[in-house]
Amino acid sequence: MAKQMTKSQIAESIAKEHAMTKKAAVAVLESIVNLAYKEAKNGFTLPGLGKLVLVNRKARMGRNPQTGEAIKIPAKKVCKFRVAKACKDAVLGKKK
Repeated sequence: MAKQMTKSQIAESIAKEHAMTKKAAVAVLESIVNLAYKEAKNGFTLPGLGKLVLVNRKARMGRNPQTGEAIKIPAKKVCKFRVAKACKDAVLGKKK
């Protein structure tokens, strides 16, 4: 299995493809990430890739796996990424 790309490798690939410096490509990547963080509460979509959303989870009952004791898990906000259909089709292939 191949290793996943590092930030440096991603920036290098973008720089080569768009005839820009690696430093400029890193700046573009960082600006996209910062924008995603800032706009996550409203939902942030990267067309063709997916959507970053905040979701409220309800409080629920869980169990301690070691003791089997029931515990209450409090409600909380979580960040989720919903993968776009176009991305699923491109990576997994279209369903028949």
